[in-house]
Amino acid sequence: MSAESGTRSNTKRTMRTASATESDPAGPSGDQPVTTAAVHGYTSDKAAYLRRLKRIEGQVRGIARMVDEDQYCIDILTQVAAVNSAMHAVSLGLLENHLQHCVVAAAHEAGTSGSSVAIDAKVKEATQAISRLLR
Repeated sequence: MSAESGTRSNTKRTMRTASATESDPAGPSGDQPVTTAAVHGYTSDKAAYLRRLKRIEGQVRGIARMVDEDQYCIDILTQVAAVNSAMHAVSLGLLENHLQHCVVAAAHEAGTSGSSVAIDAKVKEATQAISRLLR
């Protein structure tokens, strides 16, 4: 998601891991294996998400200042609506990244292994996240 335009990138996200090289699974020291850490689907957009969240944080501080200065209630409510909208945009972007990255990876895994357990778990996880967003 671009912080400036509020749009999400349509670039394809793929599962990436941080690990030792294929020829040297023991890692840099040679004596201990390096654990692989999955990189989340939003990682490529992380800087944009952080910029957007910092902007939202500033908006929330501005709302607190408005309340402290006894600003007109409708003006404060307008700013609250703007923050809610911005948070919704962040939430939808993260959800899209989850679907494109995690759910698709689980579908590939299910296709390879023949077991739908992983895809079922990721779909249930996404459904629960959507449910929380709709509350």
